[in-house]
Amino acid sequence: MKLEVLITGATGFVGINLIPYLNELSIGTKALTRSDLSRDVKFDNTDAIIHLAGKAHDIKKASNPEEYYKVNFELTKKLYDDFLKSATRKFIFISSVKAAADSVDGILSENHTPNPKTDYGKSKLMAEEYIQIQPLPLGKSYYILRPCMIHGPGNKGNLNLLYNFIQKGIPYPLASFENKRSFLSIENLCFVIAKLIEDEIPSGIYHIADDESLSTSEVVRILAASLEKRPKLWAIPRKLIIGLAKIGDVLKLPLSTERLNKLTENYVVSNYKIKKALKTELPVSSQGGLSATAKSFGNI
Repeated sequence: MKLEVLITGATGFVGINLIPYLNELSIGTKALTRSDLSRDVKFDNTDAIIHLAGKAHDIKKASNPEEYYKVNFELTKKLYDDFLKSATRKFIFISSVKAAADSVDGILSENHTPNPKTDYGKSKLMAEEYIQIQPLPLGKSYYILRPCMIHGPGNKGNLNLLYNFIQKGIPYPLASFENKRSFLSIENLCFVIAKLIEDEIPSGIYHIADDESLSTSEVVRILAASLEKRPKLWAIPRKLIIGLAKIGDVLKLPLSTERLNKLTENYVVSNYKIKKALKTELPVSSQGGLSATAKSFGNI
């Protein structure tokens, strides 16, 4: 019998990659629009709800904080309430590792006591907590997925910025910063979501990340290799770079303190729990996923 799922946020980055992935597995998909979500949603003949819609973290800090709670918490709350009243069996909520921590000392696992600092992270955590405290009817399951930095075809952001610098022959000047951070290939995220739909997995919170963590310098090497270029890595003294970033904060330059932290921070996420639950390995390596993303940049 063919499985059918409803998806919110279907036109976003994850959605445009997830829908064809599920369709290839003969999992039927239907998008829920904003107008659908403004009223009580009927989930008849649906096996799962995949809730992708949300307000993303705004690094420019131009957003009204209330918008995060309205979209990330209130919308999720309403949708989950509708799910509990329906015959649908599974609810998959795409949260974020930022609901657990904005910075990581060591390796971030699901055992970490959440302590988000931003309205984005706090609103995601509120939604998580609401889902967890509701009585779960027999036969239903919920999955709260906390992905780390997702990348893949159609993705824009810091990876795209790095790629453009390398393409133009601009050296990467932050090689003096030694860091490790986790990434998540969109294919691995789609794989996990599909397995949750198809298999019987215990409800709970799951961190989603590729197997290997990488330094930003390693990422530069992978992106350069996709362009068949030699990576240009400059180890400029850290104090000088930090000072320039502070100037960037004032003058609104591309290199700001927040962007510097994004490029050089340690943020390692464990995927042990989800792999144990799925009883399988993820299909794409960190290097393979980043190479695929880099090649997609070249086709834009």
